[in-house]
Amino acid sequence: MDDASSPERRLSEGLARVVVGADRISFLLTVALLAGGHALIEGVPGTAKTLTVRVLARLLGVTYGRIQFTPDLMPSDVVGTTVFDQRSATFSLRRGPVFANILLADEINRTPPKTQAALLEAMEERHVTIDGTTYALPLPFLVCATQNPVEFEGTYPLPEAQLDRFLVRVRTGYPSPADERALIARAVGGFDARDLDAAGVEAVVGLDELIAAQRAVRAVHVAESLQGYLYDIVAATRTSADVALGASPRAALGLLVASQAAAFLDGRAFATPDDVKDVAAPVLAHRLIVRPEAELDGTSADDIVAHVLASVSAPET
Repeated sequence: MDDASSPERRLSEGLARVVVGADRISFLLTVALLAGGHALIEGVPGTAKTLTVRVLARLLGVTYGRIQFTPDLMPSDVVGTTVFDQRSATFSLRRGPVFANILLADEINRTPPKTQAALLEAMEERHVTIDGTTYALPLPFLVCATQNPVEFEGTYPLPEAQLDRFLVRVRTGYPSPADERALIARAVGGFDARDLDAAGVEAVVGLDELIAAQRAVRAVHVAESLQGYLYDIVAATRTSADVALGASPRAALGLLVASQAAAFLDGRAFATPDDVKDVAAPVLAHRLIVRPEAELDGTSADDIVAHVLASVSAPET
């Protein structure tokens, strides 16, 4: 796992060559990929959200689909529909963009809940139902959904059931001064993020390698004491006075596999409390509903997770 030629190392280095200053974003997307989950990417426009997902798909050499979510988008625009051919008098399937290994759901909160819900079955079951027939999606299957936290006009907040389907929430921000200067220098040198072919971005990880890495993540050892630590953290979110709705059992399982992925990416065959702490906020914060009075006091879901981590004793390693 710590081999310089390992697939996860090649992915990390490939992303770093194209996306400047996105180490944390790349890490969390890779965690979601290896853990078999999905990622919600939140940030202001122009912070490489779409670019990072495109590069990830190119490095993996897998199929890539993109949906620009708009208020008039219909569920059939996401999953597809059956079309009647008058010449043959038969129905055929017209597949939607969801039939891809990596799906970019761009500005997912700009479409009504009915269309947002079209992704629920795909994200959880890895298949979709069209006109009563179930169709399997290609594996691996990763949904990367973006949303802009600034532009609230014309948006539809994601329901709790859909937020719970995302393994991690990835937050993008403005790059550091050094990274932004490097970005400008690269643009002066001719780099164009819209042309990944010219940038020399090509597949560095095979599908078999990726599937093997996902299996290896599930084999990462989690001691019984660490399992108890995971549970105590999730349970503490449910008893917090500042929380109206705590983390679900799905969140507990997500925290487990994300911790395993973090350990795997660090080159270890066992998880530690530090792995849990590293991914706790990305896995849990977006699933919590903060009480209105706590929000008025300036308390955020991330603050609650930080408080929980500070109050729950970690096992000795």
